[in-house]
Amino acid sequence: MEQLETKMPAEMIRALQQIARAQDISIGQLLRNLAAKEISRLHKARPPNRADERLVAPLRARLAGDLAHAACWDDLQTRLRCKGYELREAGGGLALHAYPSGARQCKASELGFSYSRLMRRFHAPFPGHAHTWLAERFLHQGKDDDDPVLIEDP
Repeated sequence: MEQLETKMPAEMIRALQQIARAQDISIGQLLRNLAAKEISRLHKARPPNRADERLVAPLRARLAGDLAHAACWDDLQTRLRCKGYELREAGGGLALHAYPSGARQCKASELGFSYSRLMRRFHAPFPGHAHTWLAERFLHQGKDDDDPVLIEDP
């Protein structure tokens, strides 16, 4: 092991001493444990799955008409596929993927069309969507798009 020298306020050192004593370990071991936990947390943390706005803006412009004027889910998928895209289930929402390669582009909500909004407009859930409770909630209770319960896959 290598040695590390650091400076801390006296109150912090006293608090560390109390914690270490309660756990029957040295302050050095306590600091190593804390550092290991933080390193592990950072490595396991999932980065936000938001698309780059430089990618989303042109997609939004290119697909806005199709998203706004489609009459049903099949019509929307047909329109999108004609332009090389398709919607797929993503957690509690939808994501836009390249078609036919399947490369994920962005969330539907990043294009301005949340799953709940499209579901209400088409009066039906996305075909095969696993979160069937969302259809019950948004189609029969008339919740707003801003309802914090709808969470798309990060």
